[in-house]
Parts: sequence; structure tokens; C-alpha cells
Amino acid sequence: MRLYKHLVSICCFLVLFNCNKEQKIGFSDINITADNNTIVDVNIPEAHGDKTVSNQINSEIQKAIISALHIGNPDEITSSSLEESITSFNNEYNGFKSDFPETAQLWEAQIDGEVMYQSPEIISIAMTSYTNTGGAHGILNISFLNFDSKTGQRIQNNQIFNDAEAFKTVAHPFFIDATKNKNLLIDYKQFELPTNIGYSEEGIVLLYNTYEIAPYSSGILELAIPFGDAEPYLVFNSF
Repeated sequence: MRLYKHLVSICCFLVLFNCNKEQKIGFSDINITADNNTIVDVNIPEAHGDKTVSNQINSEIQKAIISALHIGNPDEITSSSLEESITSFNNEYNGFKSDFPETAQLWEAQIDGEVMYQSPEIISIAMTSYTNTGGAHGILNISFLNFDSKTGQRIQNNQIFNDAEAFKTVAHPFFIDATKNKNLLIDYKQFELPTNIGYSEEGIVLLYNTYEIAPYSSGILELAIPFGDAEPYLVFNSF
């Protein structure tokens, strides 16, 4: 009887171990396109492994791309898939060419994603989009998507820190050091964290997109707070 119980315990352990192995989320790079597409290029990481978790992550990535390709009011997005969104972008361009046949302006959209960081607790993905729809210059935007590794749910910025104000105090000197030689007109007393915060191998990344703190010509500002400095204020471990 004892031997039977011992064998049952071992079997249960092996089942749990194998289930945990299957739970791990992996990523592969994929290219998404649509019929008759000539101006949109989408290269993104696709999550696989636990179906519930991976589906949740992939759904959020797709929402970000659909939003990036949408032209017009962001509250009026109707596309329900990446392929539909790519087709809609092409159709908008064809309509533009029909209305202005004499223009030589070409539209384009390039969207790339990469996994910045992955641990048993958190996954950070960077989405870089560049769209040009005939303006003086294209629009470059980088957004960070943070996910709970166990559930696949999005993690908002206010969920990253246990004390955001204390973290700001730590981050402020790094911000000053990153901007002091850029001749930017910044009120350092009004320091705020950016819209995009994520994990990387270098630490907690703060990324300010164009226009977020300075004119277009200043470009994107990115800085990293080492984990040694940030760890006391993080809800999710970096290991």
C-alpha cells in the first residue's frame, strides 16, 4: 500500500512538472500580410505555449497593430483582424491616389515587434510603428506592452510599481543625465514618468516618444534605470 501511494505521488509530481513545462510561453517571429498588399510590412512576435495565456498576449499585440494602422478617429476603429486592417490601409491609399492622381507621394507602414524581456513574472514587448501617409514626414512611435507571464493579462504602468512616487525620485537623476547635453527646454522640477515603461536586460526602460517632452526634432528619448536601483519599487521581479 505504501509503495502504491509512493508511486501515485511520483506520478502526480511528473504530471505537474510536465504541465508546468507546457505552461512556459515562447515566441516566434512572423510576418503578416493581406491580399494585394504592397505598402504595409508587419513583423511581430507570436506567443505560443499555454493557449489561454498566448491567445491573450497575441490579441493585445494585434490590437496595438490595428490601432497603429488606423487612419482617423481612434474611437472609430472597425477592423477586427490584422489582415482587415492592412487591407483598409491599402484601400485608404488607393482612395487617396484616386482623388489626387497627379501626386507622386507614396504611403507606407512598417510595424515591428520584439520581446524586450521575459521572466517567470513579466514579459515586455516593444512595438515600433512607422507610418507615412503623405505628410511632411512620417510618424514614428514606439509602445511597450507589458504582460503577466502567468495569465497573459496586460500590466498597466500603475501596476508595475509598489510606490511610483518613490521610483520617480530614483529615476529623476537618470533623466537629467540623459537629457543634459541635448539642449532641451525642460522644467526638471516637473519630471513625470513616460507613457512607455518596460523591462529590459539593462533595467527598467523609460521611453519618451517624439513630442512627449520636446519638439519633433529632438526625437525619441530612452533611458534605463538599473534593476539594482529600481528593484525595491517593483511589483514584478526581474528574475
